[in-house]
Amino acid sequence: LPFPNSRAYSLVDSSQVSTFLISILLIVYGSFRSLNMDFENQDKEKDNSSAAGSFNGNSTNNSIQTIDSTQALFLPIGASVSLLVMFFFFDSVQVVFTICTAVLATIAFAFLLLPMCQYLTRPCSPQNKISFGCCGRFTAAELLSFSLSVMLVLIWVLTGHWLLMDALAMGLCVAMIAFVRLPSLKVSCLLLSGLLIYDVFWVFFSAYIFNSNVMVKVATQPADNPLDVLSRKLHLGPNVGRDVPRLSLPGKLVFPSSTGSHFSMLGIGDIVMPGLLLCFVLRYDNYKKQANSDSCGAPGPGNISGRMQKVSYFHCTLIGYFVGLLTATVASRIHRAAQPALLYLVPFTLLPLLTMAYLKGDLRRMWSEPFHSKSSSSRFLEV
Repeated sequence: LPFPNSRAYSLVDSSQVSTFLISILLIVYGSFRSLNMDFENQDKEKDNSSAAGSFNGNSTNNSIQTIDSTQALFLPIGASVSLLVMFFFFDSVQVVFTICTAVLATIAFAFLLLPMCQYLTRPCSPQNKISFGCCGRFTAAELLSFSLSVMLVLIWVLTGHWLLMDALAMGLCVAMIAFVRLPSLKVSCLLLSGLLIYDVFWVFFSAYIFNSNVMVKVATQPADNPLDVLSRKLHLGPNVGRDVPRLSLPGKLVFPSSTGSHFSMLGIGDIVMPGLLLCFVLRYDNYKKQANSDSCGAPGPGNISGRMQKVSYFHCTLIGYFVGLLTATVASRIHRAAQPALLYLVPFTLLPLLTMAYLKGDLRRMWSEPFHSKSSSSRFLEV
């Protein structure tokens, strides 16, 4: 939802440029973190088993959630119910929702910081895990990243600064892209098409039913600070915990313009959902590269040029995401109103991907079983 202020009118300004760059970096980083997790899982499986298998896009890691067709169909319905609950009962659930969001953001931001902490602690200490009893075993890098994340969340609760909120939202985006998987192009189309209808309805048509733009109101409504609520409940006095600001929850990225007259806002769903598609095509590009190397570089269909074969699905879809985000921003500036970003992002990402898959002859495989190896039996015979 690029959300401009009508007092300042231009097609693109510094806040939109920041939104473009950050959202693209988050998607790319989250996708490669997801692919790296696949590689790590493969290495662990090779260490634990003497039987070698082909690349499997559906990881066996228990922490990874794969969306199936049923979940893809019902996710927009569940999101609509959650949106209505936040719209009608926000005053009742805002404290619980703020605490739950802060906990999730702490874990997600720790995941975002983990590679940096691993790099910093590698020369100083071995990567041995330290036992904390029933809490589990953790490396020094994991403890450092979690401590920094807790510190950041506490500062955000005390100050409510938009930059800290953006940092937590970035962690949520990367974690969701890395830990949630789309198994096929069919599920991707079902999920993104349903969310497109969800986004369009709640932005454009909810005002006719509820006399208010439900999506914009929920996204921009600040919540009471838990410290302030705790102070009032415990009667700690007027000067204890009363000067903390209300919190804008990290469900979006917010960037101020250079003049400070308005903010550009993009919901994390507009980053995560296309990001899941980009993560899927990146994994498929890697799978296809491995399959081609195993078959000694077998050429593609005869009607496709070599230059077309070299274009990856990931780069094609990423360019489509950028063009769609640019189109959404220009539309919001022209109409001076909030726009459902998925209305532009879904066609600009899915249509080029479907077209390229059809031209390359991969559409049927990507649609149903993209990571299923037909030659698995012969590979096991070779072993």
